[in-house]
Amino acid sequence: MSNNLLTVAYIAASALFILSLGGLSNQESARKGNIYGILGMLIAFVATALSSNVTAYLTLGGMILPGVIIGAIVASRVA
Repeated sequence: MSNNLLTVAYIAASALFILSLGGLSNQESARKGNIYGILGMLIAFVATALSSNVTAYLTLGGMILPGVIIGAIVASRVA
């Protein structure tokens, strides 16, 4: 992935994280805030994984997997 495209992806992810924080400030918009946060993290992760600087994909997967598992457990407990 080119550096310009990587920069655009990181800026988009940052904007989504900011929108996520704004959405989480109130119960009516919390679902939308969570979706923005998920999309931002997905964009950031995919951009990082496709970066030419990353060579340790096993380590990257090993770091993201516990977060996915813990997040799924915590999310399943929310009513």
